[in-house]
Amino acid sequence: MTPRARRTTGRVLLNLAALVVIVCSVFPVYWMVNTALLPGSAASSATPHLWPDQFTLRNFQTAFDDFLPALGVSVAVTVITVVTAIVFAFVASIAVSRYRFRSRKAFIISILVIQMIPAEAMIVSTFRVLDGWNLLNTVIGLSAVYIAMVLPFTIWTLRGFVGGVPVDLEEAAMIDGCSRAQAFWRITFPLLAPGLVSTSIFAFIQAWNEFVFALVIMTRPESETLPIWLRSFVQATKATDWAVVMAGSTLMAIPVIVFFLILQGRMAGGVVSGAVKG
Repeated sequence: MTPRARRTTGRVLLNLAALVVIVCSVFPVYWMVNTALLPGSAASSATPHLWPDQFTLRNFQTAFDDFLPALGVSVAVTVITVVTAIVFAFVASIAVSRYRFRSRKAFIISILVIQMIPAEAMIVSTFRVLDGWNLLNTVIGLSAVYIAMVLPFTIWTLRGFVGGVPVDLEEAAMIDGCSRAQAFWRITFPLLAPGLVSTSIFAFIQAWNEFVFALVIMTRPESETLPIWLRSFVQATKATDWAVVMAGSTLMAIPVIVFFLILQGRMAGGVVSGAVKG
């Protein structure tokens, strides 16, 4: 076999492998939407329906009844978590990467140690603290817990991005007449935009999908987040209507997809802007 033929065969095999990975990743999402568009009897039948041959939107109507209150709580908690975590992590990552101070190594090690502790091990103590501060069933209380959960990983991730930007770029801008603040915001910050976007997506997904702490802290029906709201369709006293569950899952996934699509454009724009200015 000639070298060209080997390269062609290698590309074909890689493309086939990529196609298999894509199909395996997309099929669960397709099956969720497909099941949501079928009546309950068809969704639970032994005969699989590979496409919505009995198309209906009744499942979405049923799921949408209590969707908006839970959506409001989830959006509020997620926005507070993402914004607060990114601001604190951004400042902390700059301090750790660009400055030398006492206990710097201890701070970095503590971030790693905190990430090794299972969050579920602190449920009881967290519940008692929030109960003592009268923060149970509140957006602020749940947001504070989520911020504490995502902040260590966010700091560690942003530290790598900040450390990867050469300080020489800022020094060159300062030689050209920029102040230190101007050099940072005009040169360094655009290069950090992809890191901020990546960590924002991680914080968003963590806060949006978290279930255990929300189940323990938000015990009132009016304060439920979307994962707890979705759990209400699965009841032990009667058969689960999986078509409605899949419709609720689809509704819950839409804001995540929209958020990712918006930030994906921002990530590309940050890369191009930083490259041009650097």
